[in-house]
Amino acid sequence: MRKEFLGRGWRFPFGFEPAKGGTALSEYEENIRQCITVILSTKPGERQMLPNFGCHMHDFMFSPNTPAVSTVIAHHVESALTTWEPRVEVTKVDAWPEPGGQIRVAVSYKIRSTMTEQQLSLLLTSGG
Repeated sequence: MRKEFLGRGWRFPFGFEPAKGGTALSEYEENIRQCITVILSTKPGERQMLPNFGCHMHDFMFSPNTPAVSTVIAHHVESALTTWEPRVEVTKVDAWPEPGGQIRVAVSYKIRSTMTEQQLSLLLTSGG
């Protein structure tokens, strides 16, 4: 199957191709996964020319580690991905407190053009 329509862009984190010396790229499903990671790791206001870009889950950095806060974080993750990543349909976002103060976020999404299901799991810690 040809996948060029899924996208191609700079790899995240940014880097260079050691063999060619050019900018490292990601493509297709990996590019979508990396773009989701960029959306979720960006705090709104960090991008000067796109101040609303990102996810408000960082607003809860020093909030209590409770199921209620986890639910609000899940809502913000779903909202950010629905707004900023049109190539996917978010099917489910779960978040729950982990021991030690972390919050686990699990995102299930479907790539619209291929209808393939994907999952991404993040562990949010007070360190960033």
